[in-house]
Amino acid sequence: MTSPSLKGPRWSREQIRAARLAPLVPLLQKRGLQLIQREAGNFTLPAYPGLIVKASYWRWPERNLAGNAIDFQVQVLGLSFHDAMRQITGT
Repeated sequence: MTSPSLKGPRWSREQIRAARLAPLVPLLQKRGLQLIQREAGNFTLPAYPGLIVKASYWRWPERNLAGNAIDFQVQVLGLSFHDAMRQITGT
């Protein structure tokens, strides 16, 4: 039998909306990922060739992927939605 606490908290729409808009650069720096600043506020990550980060948005044209801060945590870093939210919100 699964305890409700194992699933983690339910995230409010406001928390999810705020997490989607979270700036990616400080989150990625906190994880120890190297970022290289490019023109127009863009950053690249040597660990993920071709991936471009700007503000709370990222795109990876070679893999036909793009999204917000939550999507990055889930699609690129492989975290669950709950773990992604915990990383972004710091909880």
